[in-house]
Amino acid sequence: MIKKIQSDQLVLGMYVHDLDCGWMAHPFLINQFALTHPSEIDKIIQYGIRAVYIDTERGLDAPGAPTEAEVRKQLDIALAPVLQASKKRVPHAVLSDELVIAKRVLTEAQDVVQDILSDVRLGRQVELERVEPVVEKMIESVLRNPGALTSLGRVKQKDHYTFQHSVNVGVLLVNFCQHLGLARDVTRDAAIGGLLHDIGKMKTPDTILNKPGKLSDQEFSVMREHVTQGVNILRNVPGISSVSLSVAAQHHEHMDGGGYPAGLKGSEISQLGQMAAIVDVYDALTSLRVYHSAMEPTQALRKLFEWSPGHFSVDLVQRFIQCIGIYPVGTLVRLESGFIAIVIEESSTDLLRPVVRIVHDGKKDCPTTPRDVDLAKPSVTDRIMGNESAEKWKINTRAYV
Repeated sequence: MIKKIQSDQLVLGMYVHDLDCGWMAHPFLINQFALTHPSEIDKIIQYGIRAVYIDTERGLDAPGAPTEAEVRKQLDIALAPVLQASKKRVPHAVLSDELVIAKRVLTEAQDVVQDILSDVRLGRQVELERVEPVVEKMIESVLRNPGALTSLGRVKQKDHYTFQHSVNVGVLLVNFCQHLGLARDVTRDAAIGGLLHDIGKMKTPDTILNKPGKLSDQEFSVMREHVTQGVNILRNVPGISSVSLSVAAQHHEHMDGGGYPAGLKGSEISQLGQMAAIVDVYDALTSLRVYHSAMEPTQALRKLFEWSPGHFSVDLVQRFIQCIGIYPVGTLVRLESGFIAIVIEESSTDLLRPVVRIVHDGKKDCPTTPRDVDLAKPSVTDRIMGNESAEKWKINTRAYV
């Protein structure tokens, strides 16, 4: 049985099933292992891991600890009012139309970031004027339809992770800032910070940056230096704003003080720094890497909610979930009726009941004539039962939106 316990409850003989934190939050080579030495427990606590999941069939039990299913149920109960209280923006453009524009914007942004990162590796100066025009295009796209750019950003290649992740963080910050009603200039500067937040990785040795597996303790320590390296680079960029710098400097800080590089705590972290930490982990969790599979957005958002308030601001995580939607545009879902559908628009009143496009009959395992259903309408009794894998059903979601 899988149970969740606090890290200070760990004892030798237990079997860690999941360290329950983002992949950049710990230096362990694997997520599952038996606790055989006190140093392993010390390391878990040292790296700010507040709770873990244990497997009681492979190690000692923790009587009274909640099971994984009980934790999930408690999370869903706590999330329900957050999702139902959301007030979504009404898109000004049809998703299919905006996707055409968003694809060009995303490609341009990825090209710009890739070029800038290459320049930094060669010791050249970062030219802010190359970043600003594409950021303006990102903002305009999000204003027209926030689901277009974010849904396209989910398609990532593990070999191009660094620059694609940087662009996605920028896009998500634009969406987040717009959702919170922040000023246009703040949104622009936050997006610039997002696009450049990992620029310090260009000073990280390739053997560490591109290692096909988890890092050793020493390598992990070197990797963490990318934040300080990045801030040092950006401080020398003419015209860089304090907002952009705070995004780059604070995207690995935690609310409980367990982050890095400065170990900032609570209000010591700027609002944009707190937001950057949330979107950075969200995109990392939903990305395919050599040493971990990509989480579905719904699962990743639940993890963010579970990890606050220790790592993240509770309020901002809730606002981010409302911003993205527990079933983001482009997500494949299974309906109670047995049909498989793609989320094409979020409800303005209940994020658990978006507008979906039914494309597949799950019971007969065959395609069906596409049709749109607004699950939030009182006359509709169907509901989402969970996420589905596009690979499992051999569905090309891009062909239907």
